[in-house]
Amino acid sequence: MIRQLIVSYVLLVAVALTAFTVPVAFTLTAQLRGDTEQSVEREAKTMALLLSGDAASRAALDRMVVAYAQETPGTAEVLPASRAKTATHWGDGELEVTAPAQRDGRTVGAVRITYPTSDLTRRLVQIWGFRAILAVGVLAVAAGLGAIVARRLTRPLRQLNDMASKFSDGDLTARSPVTGPHETQTLARTLNQGAERLDTLIASQRIFVADASHQLRTPLTALRLSLDNIADGVDDEFVREDVEQATAEVVRMSRLVNGLLVLARAEAKVTAAEPLPLREIVAERLSVWRPAADERGVHIALGGSVVDGRPLVLVLASPGHLEQVLDNVLSNALEVSPDGATITVRSELRGDEVELTVADEGPGMSDPDKSRAFDRFWRGQGLTGRSGSGLGLSVVRQLVTDDGGTVTLRDAPGSGLSVVITLRASPRSGG
Repeated sequence: MIRQLIVSYVLLVAVALTAFTVPVAFTLTAQLRGDTEQSVEREAKTMALLLSGDAASRAALDRMVVAYAQETPGTAEVLPASRAKTATHWGDGELEVTAPAQRDGRTVGAVRITYPTSDLTRRLVQIWGFRAILAVGVLAVAAGLGAIVARRLTRPLRQLNDMASKFSDGDLTARSPVTGPHETQTLARTLNQGAERLDTLIASQRIFVADASHQLRTPLTALRLSLDNIADGVDDEFVREDVEQATAEVVRMSRLVNGLLVLARAEAKVTAAEPLPLREIVAERLSVWRPAADERGVHIALGGSVVDGRPLVLVLASPGHLEQVLDNVLSNALEVSPDGATITVRSELRGDEVELTVADEGPGMSDPDKSRAFDRFWRGQGLTGRSGSGLGLSVVRQLVTDDGGTVTLRDAPGSGLSVVITLRASPRSGG
């Protein structure tokens, strides 16, 4: 927008300069040519009068021709009556003027003056050159003033854009200064009021999540303890079986509540994205999951810029999001991987994005299942196992989306499923 305003301002000044300067320059050019032509014609006619006079006048003409050649850049010559014809000719670098001389009604000869126009051309070049230089200077000043005015006019819009950018990164405390014209001030006030309400709503939701976490977990834990106590004091096998079924349902409900609380926190907690070291985060989470993988005989392999000698890769993510995403994805991959299988974790820097892939060697998923895998409470065959709540991938998508990324499911090479997470690369990443 600033560039367009500057261009418009410079074009307006250029049109004004053209409209006022060029006609003046053409007028001066025509005036100088006319003055030169009139001066030479007047001198030629004066000499022609001397040619038409008596012997004394002709002698004076001869002296005048010599003096004219000495005192001016031009030359004068006397022509016979056969070549006497009134003429004015602008040639290549010179002006020729012929004036006939008449005596008693008959032509007795003519005087032709040849006058070089180099001085006139030099003056015309000076006139046009001065105006061209002046025009360039005026346009340069206009461009500078236009840049200052344009930046001043667009400053409120840039401030609003900065606020919107901070909002997109999760900084709900961002506010825009109320400056500029009346229209931008009204817009800034409206956006600031909307930001206040949004911040208040999210703060209320966070409070609700904290309260719900305490209020729901406590009675479920107490209920499970009560069922365990009942199971310990019951000898009837049928009653014990019913108590165990009830306990299993309580455990499932607790897991479901925990998953819902995690998802609610993911939806409610909006924080600004920060440059985070991908390599360190992946290494730290894999060190947590390797003991569980070793128990199953599952190998975790690393590839891409996560471990090789390339420069450090930084991704833009909210603190804690990437760790939670990896925990959910690795948990699902380990759940479906057969004994002795390999889980491959890779990352690649693609321009201004980083692609993190976690591939397992499990049964994989059909295309219809992939389209539903991110739905809440959906549990695919072989994806989450019996203990899954169907919320893991929903949480993953919510967290990745909050950080401005995407997550997709693809078929892994050979067999299995690849979870591809695309995150924004920080400008400070090495490349």
